[in-house]
Amino acid sequence: MFRLQGSKVLAVDMTGDAVKAKNGSMVAYDGQMQFKKLSGGGEGIRGMVTRRITGEQMTVMEVSGQGTCWFADRASEINLVSLQGDKLYVESSNLLATDAGLRTGTSFTGLRGASQGNGLFTTTVEGHGQAAIMSDGPAVVLRVSRQYPLTVDPGAYIAHQGNLNQSFQSGVTFRTFMGEGGGEAFQIRFEGDGLVYVQPSERNTIAGDV
Repeated sequence: MFRLQGSKVLAVDMTGDAVKAKNGSMVAYDGQMQFKKLSGGGEGIRGMVTRRITGEQMTVMEVSGQGTCWFADRASEINLVSLQGDKLYVESSNLLATDAGLRTGTSFTGLRGASQGNGLFTTTVEGHGQAAIMSDGPAVVLRVSRQYPLTVDPGAYIAHQGNLNQSFQSGVTFRTFMGEGGGEAFQIRFEGDGLVYVQPSERNTIAGDV
């Protein structure tokens, strides 16, 4: 049902079924389509309250009907992820669309190690179906094994899946080393067996300029 047209446009062929997509990401459609804005990231009132508390922001619409609908967002690169009953952890700003049958939620991923004890939260997608995630530039998929853990700059992190343990550690990035960083620098460490998706650019994070 999900297919890419180029690397920056997602085409979804529908035969009476539905998808959930980032609000405002529809760029074109043919056939008969209905659009409905969903509250709480598509998780109802409970999801709306949870997201407001955690700070995870995700405005979602449901698209249903017969025909093809095309989605894109700010010329971001789009990557397709197939889920077979497993769970995908993804930054809400990087989630473009999911099969309507996939469940979304919010997960606490740990403390960032600061004296304030601020928590970090991320969006989860689980079930059977496809999800489309976005990246600033072509995403790189990195394998994590028990013999080879992985450390990632939080500004480049997009998503991960598999049997992975996630922890946060203080670290010195290149910009911090050059005296250009500010605030608390930290890194994300993954151990176990799974995949981590990263993008070749950095966004601002709650840790400051890391």
